[in-house]
Order: sequence, then C-alpha cells, then structure tokens
Amino acid sequence: MIPRSLRPLFWDVNGEKFDPSAFPDYTIARVLEFGDKEAVEWLRESFTEEAIKQVVANERRLSPRSANFWAVTYGIPAGEVAALKTNH
Repeated sequence: MIPRSLRPLFWDVNGEKFDPSAFPDYTIARVLEFGDKEAVEWLRESFTEEAIKQVVANERRLSPRSANFWAVTYGIPAGEVAALKTNH
C-alpha cells in the first residue's frame, strides 16, 4: 500500500486499495514525475534500482525535465530515454 503522505501523488486511484507492486511502472513514473524527497526515498525502498532505471528509460509520459533529471541521476544516456527522443 501507499503511505498516506504519498496518496496525493495518486489522485486517480483509491489510495487505500491501490497496490503499487501490481502496477510498478505507473507507480514509479508517478513518483519520479511528482514526488518530493520523501516520496523518492519510499520509491527506492519499495522498488529496485533496475526497475526505476527501466521506467526512466522507457516511460514516454515523463516530462522532458523529469526524464533528463533522472537520466542524469542514474547515468542513463539521453539517447536511451524514451521521453527525450523526438519523433520526426
């Protein structure tokens, strides 16, 4: 379950019933996009670094700003981050 303090990040689901492990990509992306330090600490305790990196690399719904920040944080080249690729 999601801690009560993080439920505002998940405004579109029932926070009392939502199981983050059942929807890891959604959960990770939501915290990466909207979370604060506390939320990121929870994320790192709840999911593996590899799972987080996979979302950074593959989640197109991350804003370019968030995608770039997390790509730098995790050492992922910008060319390997879906949210930073332009469609021409």
